[in-house]
Amino acid sequence: MNEPTAVPPSLLDLSTYLLSRTGKTARARLAERLADRGLRLWHMAVLAALTDFGPHVQRDLAVRLSVDPSDIAKVVDELAAAGRVDRSRDAADRRRIRVTATDTGRALLRELQDEAEAVQAELLAPLSRAERTQLHGLLRRVFDGTPSGPDD
Repeated sequence: MNEPTAVPPSLLDLSTYLLSRTGKTARARLAERLADRGLRLWHMAVLAALTDFGPHVQRDLAVRLSVDPSDIAKVVDELAAAGRVDRSRDAADRRRIRVTATDTGRALLRELQDEAEAVQAELLAPLSRAERTQLHGLLRRVFDGTPSGPDD
């Protein structure tokens, strides 16, 4: 008799199913590590965007990350309260809020990237280094060819 938790073979034949399940596992593991620090994935995403692309007007940051502006405001508020980002009025338009990562925020991002890399190493442990590189290259091609959506 089949185990009730066994995945139907017809689903295992679908790369999209495998990507989805693996992605959910990876996201849950990273989210757990971040939660241990009192953080969520959006905190990391905001710090990454600010570190990689520089200061942003808060509304533009919401657009870049495909996040509702009110949700991004909450994340930025939390990061600002912890000294991880600075907020200031935009000199060109005083109605806009400009957000910048602080040195503390950039240092935190480096720690969070280490956490993400540890999760990645755990998840990809069955693969050789060459296979990991190949997988990354293939996933990047798929990602680059996929239009951005609301769940990004």
